Amino acid sequence: MNAPLKLFALTVFKLMLISFATAQTTISGKIVDEKGEGIPGANVSIKDSYDGTSTSVEGSFKFITTDTGSKVLVATFIGYKISQQTIDITGKPIQLSITLREEINQLEAVTISAGSFTAGDEKRRTILKDVDIATTAGATADIAGALNTLPGTTKVGESGRLFVRGGDSNETRTFIDGMVVLDAYGPAAPNTPSRGRFMPFMFKGTSFSTGGYSAEFGQALSSVLVLNSKDKAEINQTDIGILSVGTDIAHTQVWDRASMTGKIQYTNIRPYYSFLGQRVDWIDAPVSIEGSSAYRTKVGKEGLLKVYGNFNSTNFSLYNHDIAQPDIKQRMDLVNKYGYGNVAYQQPLNANWSMRSGLSYSYSENAAKFDGLPATEIEKGGHAKFILENSVSDRVELRFGSEVISRNYSASQHDTETLKIIASNFTETITASFAEVEAYASKHFVAKGGARFEYNSLPGKASVDPRLSIAYRPGAQGQFSFAYGTFRQSAKNQYVRVDNDLTSERAEHFILNYQIIENRRTFRVETYYKKYSDLVKFINTDGTLLNNQGYGYAKGIEIFWRDNKSIRNVDYWVSYSFLDTQRDYLNFPNAAIPGFASKHNFSFVYKHFITPIKSQFGFTYSYSSPRTYHNPNNEKFNADLTPEYHDVSANIAYLPKSWLIIYASCTNLLNRDNIFGYTYSATPDANGVYAGRAVRQPAPHFLFLGVFITITKNKSVNQLPNL
Repeated sequence: MNAPLKLFALTVFKLMLISFATAQTTISGKIVDEKGEGIPGANVSIKDSYDGTSTSVEGSFKFITTDTGSKVLVATFIGYKISQQTIDITGKPIQLSITLREEINQLEAVTISAGSFTAGDEKRRTILKDVDIATTAGATADIAGALNTLPGTTKVGESGRLFVRGGDSNETRTFIDGMVVLDAYGPAAPNTPSRGRFMPFMFKGTSFSTGGYSAEFGQALSSVLVLNSKDKAEINQTDIGILSVGTDIAHTQVWDRASMTGKIQYTNIRPYYSFLGQRVDWIDAPVSIEGSSAYRTKVGKEGLLKVYGNFNSTNFSLYNHDIAQPDIKQRMDLVNKYGYGNVAYQQPLNANWSMRSGLSYSYSENAAKFDGLPATEIEKGGHAKFILENSVSDRVELRFGSEVISRNYSASQHDTETLKIIASNFTETITASFAEVEAYASKHFVAKGGARFEYNSLPGKASVDPRLSIAYRPGAQGQFSFAYGTFRQSAKNQYVRVDNDLTSERAEHFILNYQIIENRRTFRVETYYKKYSDLVKFINTDGTLLNNQGYGYAKGIEIFWRDNKSIRNVDYWVSYSFLDTQRDYLNFPNAAIPGFASKHNFSFVYKHFITPIKSQFGFTYSYSSPRTYHNPNNEKFNADLTPEYHDVSANIAYLPKSWLIIYASCTNLLNRDNIFGYTYSATPDANGVYAGRAVRQPAPHFLFLGVFITITKNKSVNQLPNL
């Protein structure tokens, strides 16, 4: 090779060395979390390039790239959001400090549980589903009956309704798909338990909150029961029930984008009561016909429209006997007509925004006669709601909305002395708005805060009620939650009709709980304090003059344990509640324990499916400590106590075929004579003694038998979840 050629080759080689040297850039630094701690094993690389590395134990990294110019550096690690930043590669060393933010996964994130038992939404951890409610012995497929086995409730056998944490049954409000139900219980004779109007099989999830609930829900002083109806059905199905107290038939029809379910049920207790004696002196035992329907249709790509309706007609007649002279009796006839319907619509608006809206209407009419003299009570009303929800980020969710609840109440009766009609009525409109934000500081800590504004047209007063909930999970499973809120509710109709200027009754909730859910086991312990104010108080003895000077408190501790893992094919739960409560309201002469509250409540629920004989057995034991009642023969107010309440109930479901179920249940197997209190005559006898009579169960037992048949192409489908 000649000299010029050698010189040219040497020059090219030197230029190549210089070019290669200047094209290498060292990129180094450290990847840390939000606490500043290094993240080992994180990946860091240049986007659309093979250049990159993983971090060391301390979170540091270092690699060399030959890329030049403006590039995107990507850092990733499981459980954290991807970090991307633009860097300018010029050949000079680049030193970086990268912070990765924890990614909030709703399936793993801590959830607020203070005061709440939620079912149907798996990411919020399931407590009770419809099948749990339907197969709980003693509940007789009644939602309130099953929820009465949870902590925070008091068993009030002569009512059958939900009494929560020192509050009476009026303080628990029911919502279906977020829409209020004005009257959630069917009619019942005096001192006999009523049943909820809605069957659990219509709903996919049940959210039962004993306090501290969302600002979305108002007009509930102590508790809310939120029933979320099922979405579009998937198969055609016909269900037939032949019952010891009647019969029912239901059918579900499915189309491509819609489905419709309809059910009609006829109940006639008269043959049953003639076979098993009752303590109630029935003339005609209850007979009812009930129908319900649900239509579901998809709207557009992701929208869903739900339409639900329910109607019921019930009638019965009986004799009420005088306490002092049982031979003197008064005839009572009652016809109840009820209707409820709602429309609920939900629709995502874009990637971040979604909306929910709904309309509902309730109608309830009680047409009674007392020895032939009529008395009528009618309540009707509507509810409209609109809500917007925004996922600001994976850490922040915003929710706000408005609603209007308008209801009209009227009552009339004949005065027994003048025979003139006494009538009263009122119309109440409540307009409300709410806003709340839920923010995740990490998957271990979440806080939700908001407020609810209400204006009540009747007294002409406005209010603002704050709500706050926080939850912290220190480890992988167990978590602590705290909730606070102010809640208010209009007084009972019987008092508002006397004085339209009564303001809403008010309660403040303070709740602290610990909960752990792991491997199909749940343990929770919760303590609370509830302060009542603005309760209705009688100024005179007959209740014709009222004010809002009443007050009270309720405090306690509750324990719940559920296990459907340890024993094969067995599911059981245990609940215990301690309640300390007093009130000075209505005609109370001083602060005292109300008659519906018991200090100790305990429930044990057991369910066992035995595969070889295709049967499911269940039993429930319930206990309540003595309740107070007022004995006018005792100078002290509410100083007397009832006996303890005990009940053992059992049920069995036998499946000879997958589509055929034979079902039986019985309450009070031990034949205990439970006494819920005493009623007394209005005037004393010649010796100055007030005659009294015990309030007992209408019968020692309630026995239910049924045969359930399901007709569908899928032979494995049956009605077990509906029983």
